[in-house]
Amino acid sequence: MNNLLISSLYMIFLFLMFFFFSVFLYFMDLSYMLEWMLFNFNSMNVEFFILVDWIVCLFISVVLLISSMIMLYSMIYMKNEIYLERYMMLLNLFILSMILMIISPNLISILFGWDGLGLISYCLVIFYQNYMSYNSGMVTILYNRIGDIGLLMSIGLMFMFGSWNMFFLKNNFLIVMMILIASITKSAQIPFSIWLPLAMAAPTPVSSLVHSSTLVTAGVYLMIRFSSFFMESFIMKILLYCSVFTMFMSGFMANFENDLKKIIALSTLSQLGLMMMILSLGLSLLSFFHLLIHAIFKSLLFMCAGIMIHLMNNNQDIRFSGMMNEFIPFTMMSFYMCNLSLMGFPFLSGFYSKDLIMEMIYLMNMNLFLMILILMSLSFTVSYSLRLLYCLFFSSLKMTSFFYFKENMLMNFSMLFLMILSLLSGCMMMWLFFFDNYFLFMKMLIKLLTIIFLIMGLMMVSFYMKNLLNLYFYSYFFSSMWFMSYMYMWSSKFLLNLSLEFYMFDKSWIEFMNKNFMLNFLKKIKIYLNNYKIYMFIMLNLIYLFMYYFFL
Repeated sequence: MNNLLISSLYMIFLFLMFFFFSVFLYFMDLSYMLEWMLFNFNSMNVEFFILVDWIVCLFISVVLLISSMIMLYSMIYMKNEIYLERYMMLLNLFILSMILMIISPNLISILFGWDGLGLISYCLVIFYQNYMSYNSGMVTILYNRIGDIGLLMSIGLMFMFGSWNMFFLKNNFLIVMMILIASITKSAQIPFSIWLPLAMAAPTPVSSLVHSSTLVTAGVYLMIRFSSFFMESFIMKILLYCSVFTMFMSGFMANFENDLKKIIALSTLSQLGLMMMILSLGLSLLSFFHLLIHAIFKSLLFMCAGIMIHLMNNNQDIRFSGMMNEFIPFTMMSFYMCNLSLMGFPFLSGFYSKDLIMEMIYLMNMNLFLMILILMSLSFTVSYSLRLLYCLFFSSLKMTSFFYFKENMLMNFSMLFLMILSLLSGCMMMWLFFFDNYFLFMKMLIKLLTIIFLIMGLMMVSFYMKNLLNLYFYSYFFSSMWFMSYMYMWSSKFLLNLSLEFYMFDKSWIEFMNKNFMLNFLKKIKIYLNNYKIYMFIMLNLIYLFMYYFFL
């Protein structure tokens, strides 16, 4: 327990240091790059880079602030845990991996932090060691490995340039596509969205840190860092459609979900879609602004959810809860604040980034179909947030007749700092960093369009509550994430069968590498072809093509 307190205090000190350093670098317009040559062979340099600018320092300061509050929160939440030391070591390793990824501007140095994030997040998801955790952890690491493969392939393709620096990425479609696959798998965009709700099997402090501000935002941060090198490419159009559909699907699904942590996870998915959407339109700085604001209020939302789950005897179903405002007033107030910030309530922190994003979209040449999906996604954000508030605080309690609800001072203190920042961080960052980047002027009707759709979301909640029984037929389709969970099962079976085939081929290749190898190989080919003449025809054509390309 003392180690958690020491880690928390140390991270608060580092947060203050990095935050003031980021302000200094921003106003002095400075950035530093450190280079360390690991080794070189022929004309290939393997270098480790460290980039220090105001974006890096600001992001690190936010990660450290949230991590310090999570450490304080974990002192009470995890105090009866047997493997507390393992938990603390994994959490510290995860924070170190995230910082390593943030400060890295080239693909080789990014890979160290990127793989660390994937491996340690798997260890944290399976921390409780039950069947559900194992299943969720396996899905999480398999989907993240797809992104890792994309990053490894981009590293292999950049071998031809003689360096893995990001400045060599211009006008290379294949490399950029691999980086896009890496980023959308890590940030759980369609069609790789299924792992994020399943990863809620982790402890709630882990979800608050890993699945709100660090792991899932790593993909967004990667795209922000590399966005200027492929802004005009076809890749950004692919990313735009993926992100908008992710926003719409996750917001719609959250209205039918009953698991408290999964609703917040789907809310995170919706906000990640919003970040990727505005990033694909060329406004990477605005995406970064929303990333920072979202990290603060979403981590607080998870912390409030953790307290409620504990009080409800580890029950996460919102249909059994109610009247929480009678017993945990401070948690209720914190939950109100971060939920209103998530909805974009005027002059809370989320308003400054979300309203600015929507205004920039209104000023663009946007497809009408995509515009309708974006505005509907905003309505869904309001509807699932208000539904959550109603079920937790205003409906009747449906649990056991005896309950013992109380609040803890240390947990409240860890949430107090984040609650103040949920109120003030938006305007504070707007004054400090983003005040002179955008100047907007538009008609009053267009300005009110966002508010009209937010009111529509309020109306949807009342409709949903009245027609709850009639909607159960549709809830199966929406709560299964448009059947993407079944797509995982099909793909896993296909990959398993493919791996078995490769295994058998590899085994036969190794074991029959002797004088009878060619004979066995031809026998295997003959089974498939069953016709010697066709076999000879294919072989002759292959020899002809080989001679044509290499000798003529």
